[in-house]
Amino acid sequence: MTSFHVFNLILLLVTGFYAVWFRDLLYSVVSLGAFSLLMALEFYILQAPDVAIAEASIGAALDTAIFVIALFGVGRLRKDRRGRR
Repeated sequence: MTSFHVFNLILLLVTGFYAVWFRDLLYSVVSLGAFSLLMALEFYILQAPDVAIAEASIGAALDTAIFVIALFGVGRLRKDRRGRR
């Protein structure tokens, strides 16, 4: 394994941990998007470019957009986060 491969795996662990650890859902969604992007990079390193393209387009882009839209839809993302409307 190359040092870049090991560094990518460490970053995967860190972003996965932060996705669970953050209390703010928007930060968790951004962390999951970064995790998906790093997974796409990992698939490319493992010589699976078709899976990497699918992971980057669906996992990193589409899922992140759907989660952010869902957070806006349920009212979790407002300018004032103290519960006032």
